[in-house]
Amino acid sequence: MNKYENAMKLMEERCGNGKEVVIALGTISLTPGASGNPRPAVRMVCAYYENGVFFVSTDAKKNKMLQIEKNPEVSVAGLEWFAFQGTAENLGWVKDEKNAEIRAKFKSIFDWFDEVGDEDSLTSIVLRITLSEGTIIDNERKYGEQQYEVDFINHSAR
Repeated sequence: MNKYENAMKLMEERCGNGKEVVIALGTISLTPGASGNPRPAVRMVCAYYENGVFFVSTDAKKNKMLQIEKNPEVSVAGLEWFAFQGTAENLGWVKDEKNAEIRAKFKSIFDWFDEVGDEDSLTSIVLRITLSEGTIIDNERKYGEQQYEVDFINHSAR
């Protein structure tokens, strides 16, 4: 296997395989900092991971979604020793027919979804975070490397 395949295998083991993972999601706040410059806004969200993408159940009226509307570039990080950049996109109402497969996964992966997902509300949406690049650490060197600099777009790692 090459480095990219090893990094993806590591990511799948840690975050994939149909499990819920809590990630920090960083966006750019709509209100500037004291200096007038844009400032980051970070929050923890529950997600599931598949093939370079995190999926999140959220409400379209939340601050993170208002921020993503203005600037879809985001960062994510997790206790699974990764930090990545990517692009976030509102895929629309969770009960929309085009989201049926994702909704089914939400229901099977997120134990809390039926109680608090509020899926009958039209503002209950699917947030897709498509990863572009970043780092995953493997202190055990399970696949030989301790650190992988991953380029999801070009399917490479160094």
